[in-house]
Amino acid sequence: MDRLDAMRAFVRVVERRSFIAAAQDLALPRSRVSEAVKQLERRLGVRLLVRTTRQVKPTVEGEDYYRRVLAILYAIDDADAAVSDDVPNGPLRIDVHGTFARRYLLPALPEFLDKHPGIRLHIGESDRLVDLVGEGVDCVIRIGDPADSGLVGRKLGTVAEGTFASPDYLARHGTPASPDELKGHRMIGFVSTATRAVIPLEFGTGASTRMVTLPTAATVSAASTNAYLARLGLGLIQVPRYRVAQELATGALVEVLADWLPAPSPVYMLYLEGRQRSPRVRLFIDWATAVVSAELDRNGHDGATGHVPA
Repeated sequence: MDRLDAMRAFVRVVERRSFIAAAQDLALPRSRVSEAVKQLERRLGVRLLVRTTRQVKPTVEGEDYYRRVLAILYAIDDADAAVSDDVPNGPLRIDVHGTFARRYLLPALPEFLDKHPGIRLHIGESDRLVDLVGEGVDCVIRIGDPADSGLVGRKLGTVAEGTFASPDYLARHGTPASPDELKGHRMIGFVSTATRAVIPLEFGTGASTRMVTLPTAATVSAASTNAYLARLGLGLIQVPRYRVAQELATGALVEVLADWLPAPSPVYMLYLEGRQRSPRVRLFIDWATAVVSAELDRNGHDGATGHVPA
């Protein structure tokens, strides 16, 4: 393995904290990746990685070398892309909530992959916070204001929120006409992955906003389970409207307190600033931003885009 490929192998090991995961990402034998790092250490005369039975992590010298090498590799990729007619290729890992992806992103994906057959896309689906470096993820799409200052955020638009319940639940507990009539009602508590606390219900009208936390029979951390328990009549939920579009169409859920709406939730593309310079990552981010923003705008949401600090 030449010096440049050895640098790429080292960078991937640092990012994945694993020789096995790095080797899988690079489609190389683990032994070859391990030998490449050893060659770098021998040439430099310093130890770059600390290896244990559970984890691989960089030394102080390894951290410094990683940052410098990463800048070099991105500069090389940019130089190649600037003069090459080749289509960007290689692995690309993203993470996005499944229902959102199927509604706003995936319908346009076949055309993107047809134009760029060299890109090998992996789509993860989750509601949780994702460690982009540790898990080798290139970018994520998330709903809500980003909290991780280590990421760059690009706003794609907003999604409308609402309050929903099953007809059976309302038959048993009554249909509230205002937040003042929520006494005796229950909610299904959605636990924030950031704070580990149940998110209160939000009711707004004009300039007034009220936050209400009701008793819970169950708490959840997955959006699909949240909607499922609401269909079973366990309480009120507040979710983006698109997530329960099918339930609203079939009557499995109905909207309540429509005059007291939660604030629309922003949608962001999040990524590491340096990683965006990879041609294939930049290509996907630009494409996905255009596609999702247009879909949000087409469905009556704010489709404004722009770079903001995360």
